[in-house]
Order: sequence, then C-alpha cells, then structure tokens
Amino acid sequence: KLNLDDPEWEDIHVVSGALKMFFRELPEPLIPYSTFEDFIAAVKLMDHSERVEVMKQLVGNLPQPNHDTMRAMFRHMQRVVEHSHTNRMSPQSLAIVFGPTLLRPEKDFLNMAVHTLYQNQVVELILIECGSLFTQDGRLP
Repeated sequence: KLNLDDPEWEDIHVVSGALKMFFRELPEPLIPYSTFEDFIAAVKLMDHSERVEVMKQLVGNLPQPNHDTMRAMFRHMQRVVEHSHTNRMSPQSLAIVFGPTLLRPEKDFLNMAVHTLYQNQVVELILIECGSLFTQDGRLP
C-alpha cells in the first residue's frame, strides 16, 4: 500500500523514475516483443492516415492487459502534455523518455540508435493520436 501524501513522493522525478522502472522491469515490454517489428513498420509508413489506421489495428490487437495499461498510461501522458508550458514535457519529450521502456526488441541489435529513433516515434504517434486509437470502452471494434 502506497501513501502518495508521504513527503518522499513530492519529488516528481522519484514518481516518474518509479513508473519507468516498473515498465522497464516487466518480463516483457508493454508493447510485446512479438509486435515490435509491426509497430516499427507502422511508424515508417509515409501516409499519416495509413500510419494511424495501422497503429489502431495494432493497438486494438494487443492482449487485453497490455491494451488497458497502455490506454491508462497514454491518457495520463496526455494530461502531462497539457501542462507542457510549465513542465516542458512535450509529446516528443515524453516519447524520448518512455519510448525505449515501453517498446524494445527482444534482443539487442547493432542498430540500437536507429531502433531508439523509431521507438520514440511510435510512442509519440500513440500519444498524439491517443484519442483516435482508444475508444470510450477501451477496446477497438
């Protein structure tokens, strides 16, 4: 049981660090290893509407616990972005912070710098398009 009123949680870096650690230490990332290449391929699509449509399908096909956690996490990150004028956390900034934690390949490849770029783009796209990727009841048709 966690008391968020405890003074140890006043430092936002402690809270955000704990959140990142939670996702980093999961046995499998929030976006499962088996879908890593699909998400990367989706963000590489040139046409924005096609990119969003493919992303909708990928998000909608995630296992229910992953989908629900992703919906809650990205809706929270949207609230953080709403205060970017004071916290300096734009969608791109949040993507840089959380991209490699929420989405990573199962094995480290030589192209980690390239992967990181695409991981960040996936997270940024999901964050920006969150409203169209998740329905009210949380599941796509």
